Amino acid sequence: MNTSMLPSSIGPLLRRQATRLAGAALLAVAAAATPAQAQSARYELDPDHLSIGFLVEHVGYQKILGMFRAAKGSYTFDEAQAQLSDVRIEVDTASVFSNHKKRDDHLKGPDFLNSSEFPNMVFTATGAKKTGERTFEIAGQLELLGRKQPLVLQATWNKSAESPMGGGILGGKPYVMGVSARGSFKRSAYGMNYAVANGWVGDEVALIIEFEAIRK
Repeated sequence: MNTSMLPSSIGPLLRRQATRLAGAALLAVAAAATPAQAQSARYELDPDHLSIGFLVEHVGYQKILGMFRAAKGSYTFDEAQAQLSDVRIEVDTASVFSNHKKRDDHLKGPDFLNSSEFPNMVFTATGAKKTGERTFEIAGQLELLGRKQPLVLQATWNKSAESPMGGGILGGKPYVMGVSARGSFKRSAYGMNYAVANGWVGDEVALIIEFEAIRK
């Protein structure tokens, strides 16, 4: 349009509008070309769908399978970028269970977990390394019996989706992430030396972790 043919008050107005439209178009193009920013969310472990198990060799005959029946934890995860951070899992050591009361009482005592003095076993990690499309190596620290030692978990991100089941009294369907993780550590590294030397109780503890976590 030739603005020179319009009244003097109309021409500048049209030019300003054209400039604004051109600027908006440039911003839209720039936004489309810029990668999406990370969208991190906090997740909390669902205690109703959480299993923390362990395997320890018994006199070389077999491995005792036990578990901890009480734990809690949370972490931050960016699903679009597959980035994990700020992991913290706290395990109630007095909740240990191996399907044998006398053995469980022994495990809670000073020879092993010493639950009265150290009620929590805590795993923390600041991040993770992606090792495959849905697999991660989580290098963190395990605090047990007042000592901190490195612990690496190999984790698989099984699934993330809206739960097909409702959210209870809160209503709605929560967004859930499912994870399987494995790791191991030597209990002697934490000063838990009972029956290590004679081989009655294995030194290596294999960890089995399965959980669902709810996005907040």
